[in-house]
Amino acid sequence: MPMRFDVITLFPELVASVVSGGVTGRAMERSIIGLKSWNPRDFSTDVHRTVDDRPYGGGPGMVMKADCLLQAIRAARQENPGKVVYLSPQGMPLNQQLVRQFATEDNLILLCGRYEGIDERIIELEVDMECSIGDYVLSGGELGAMVLIDAVTRLLPGTLGHDDSAAQDSFFDGLLDCPHYTRPDELEGLSVPAVLKSGNHADIARWRKQQALGRTWQRRPDLLKARQLTVSEQALLDDYINEFDRSTKLH
Repeated sequence: MPMRFDVITLFPELVASVVSGGVTGRAMERSIIGLKSWNPRDFSTDVHRTVDDRPYGGGPGMVMKADCLLQAIRAARQENPGKVVYLSPQGMPLNQQLVRQFATEDNLILLCGRYEGIDERIIELEVDMECSIGDYVLSGGELGAMVLIDAVTRLLPGTLGHDDSAAQDSFFDGLLDCPHYTRPDELEGLSVPAVLKSGNHADIARWRKQQALGRTWQRRPDLLKARQLTVSEQALLDDYINEFDRSTKLH
């Protein structure tokens, strides 16, 4: 059975674009994932199909109404039960560990807010988790839902050309990815590292691990603080730092 994503959104055409091509598009074609959108406007009861109203207590902006959202979520749950994830800047940060957890689910229902947000009672009644893709504010949750769908889909068996491709991505083991090279060997005076052309798989693996450790140390030291390095990893990182210091002094 494919993993099913049900998305509660006022802009189903925007969400549908996530499976219009690329990795997620191929996963859809191969029935690895399924996608269905539910528009709260279809559950509104007035002639204008109203989905928002002024906030109690005053203030700028509008808030998504509870009644139509509640019906949309419950309709999605009745057809395909799943954990409800609300895309919100107040939610838990989406990282690779959380993506891996989501990838173990059979179904996910992704709730996309708009305007100033949604009625808090919807969160209390129906939302299992709030999730954020970053410390910034977007016009709505659709882009966050699309990011989550793409990240999760990559981890599902059969999605990528090589089953171990996802295991080499940045963040998979708590580190940034190593540098990658392909043809030509020379590009405007820059050469491909000799070790990558050596054919020695052990040396190549060691170089890639060292580069991943070094890049993480330079660009995301917070990730290293949260990761317990092995003795061999620490030795590789120490060598990287020593070489970096020598190179810096020369320049």
